[in-house]
Amino acid sequence: MEDYDKVYLVVSGVISWTSAFLIIRKSFPKRSFDFCNRIVSTIHALFAVVLSSMSVQDWRCPVCPVASDSSPLQMRALAVTLGYLIYDLVCCLFDDKNIKIDNSVHHLVSIVGIGAGLAYGKCGSEMVASLWITEISSPLLHLREILKELGHKDTDFNLAADVSFAVIFSLARMGFGPYLCYITLSANNPILIKAMALGLQLVSAFWFFKIARMVKYKLIKRSASKSS
Repeated sequence: MEDYDKVYLVVSGVISWTSAFLIIRKSFPKRSFDFCNRIVSTIHALFAVVLSSMSVQDWRCPVCPVASDSSPLQMRALAVTLGYLIYDLVCCLFDDKNIKIDNSVHHLVSIVGIGAGLAYGKCGSEMVASLWITEISSPLLHLREILKELGHKDTDFNLAADVSFAVIFSLARMGFGPYLCYITLSANNPILIKAMALGLQLVSAFWFFKIARMVKYKLIKRSASKSS
């Protein structure tokens, strides 16, 4: 894939995700800025999982070949996500109520890492595996917040979404994540790719402890409400 094609995919991605947000915002004028953005984020997560799955070259070893040239399918998946991340980072800056340092760091690390991967045209196997791991739990992450705005806070449905998100996040980020991080760091990859892998794993570990505390609090709260 030529550099022009990569830039075109990224720029068109930013425009497409922004347009999708504006359409959703116009369609649901009574919903919050965050609600509309989470709809877009859910759509991206589904696209990312499908595109990264389609770009796996050998399902017997999903991260193989390691430190190799990226295939056109892999670069397409990465370019679509890079366009989304740029859109989402800018979009979040316009939402004063939801600016979070850890989320901004996650976006910046991902943007630099994916941008480097596209520029080098290498490490496609590792990067689409990372994309799959990071996005597989995202639909449930956004579903939790969408349910709250729809009036389902503190319901069994919302609790089920919380627990399901925590389980999938933990298995993906803290189960497969460290293994993928090790593979990426030990292979002959560019330093920016290795830095991205380590940075994402550190952010994932930070979020894991926050999520574990959240689920523990909600389960205790639910048990107390049922016993009273």
